[in-house]
Amino acid sequence: MTNIAVFGAGGRAGRAITAEALHRGHAVTTVVRNLARHRDLPAAVRGDITDAAQVAAIVRGHDAAVNAVSPASGPEELAQLELDPQFFVRAADALVRSGVSRIVAIGLFSNMEGADPLPEQFRAFGQAHAAGLARLRESDTDWVLLTPPAMLLMDSPRLGHYRLGGEAAEEGILSYADLAVAVVDQIEKPTLHRARAAVFNNA
Repeated sequence: MTNIAVFGAGGRAGRAITAEALHRGHAVTTVVRNLARHRDLPAAVRGDITDAAQVAAIVRGHDAAVNAVSPASGPEELAQLELDPQFFVRAADALVRSGVSRIVAIGLFSNMEGADPLPEQFRAFGQAHAAGLARLRESDTDWVLLTPPAMLLMDSPRLGHYRLGGEAAEEGILSYADLAVAVVDQIEKPTLHRARAAVFNNA
């Protein structure tokens, strides 16, 4: 059994990752900013992924941490958000400084090589995401950033398999459930280290 802290556990990716990890028998600490909005989550704690002291306290005793955090819920809220351009940098710093031995983060498709750029209202979000990846690359921590395709589907079933690519944007589809399979696989039996990879499924 592995102890996993999932930051952003109240979101779509976070919930899918939590469910997959629990299904495989792992111990999961779910971390959210607002406990009152997520009373259904198991082993939930309040935490801000950009707060280094909070992150260190939460991940103590854990084998891996997952960053599935988004600073907004959905595209409409994100478009109106005055985003701190250092949000993902601060998140990366907090996770790295926590001393957790394995970090798995969720990437942004538009930042992959050859991907179409985001619309103007989301550019700041994409730039903040890219800055967070750059900060991870500067660290000595064992991390992987898994990037799903633009077609990330909520209601599609769990197939239990997927394909891994490289730094280039890969056309395809993926369910949140199979993104979760890839995340937990990279915690159980890591094959990617200090790398970004596309994850997709054309089946």
